[in-house]
Amino acid sequence: MIRIESFHEYALALPETTVEPHFEIISFRIKKKIFATLNVPENRATLRFSPEMQDIFSSVSKGSIFPVPNKWGKYGWTNIDLLKVEETLLKDALQIAWREVAPTAFQKKYPSFYEDDI
Repeated sequence: MIRIESFHEYALALPETTVEPHFEIISFRIKKKIFATLNVPENRATLRFSPEMQDIFSSVSKGSIFPVPNKWGKYGWTNIDLLKVEETLLKDALQIAWREVAPTAFQKKYPSFYEDDI
């Protein structure tokens, strides 16, 4: 189980991440682009992946990570059940979502976030 406070901490540990409201939920952004949202009442996060990364995380998560069940899911938006997900898997997922949304220039600015061994 991941506490809401822990999710905030993990997301904000990623470089240049900001928190902003997004309708009735919380969004985490890099350069104004959303890479994660947090629905506190439902203990659920939603991350932005490529369809390939969505498939990978969904297949290894034992049911805690799954595509959003509508057209948004086809675009890579992926739900995470914070009551079921393992901490290490969540941290990896957040980092991948951040990488996929971050501008290309961030590859040079934050090279450690683009290395394969993280």
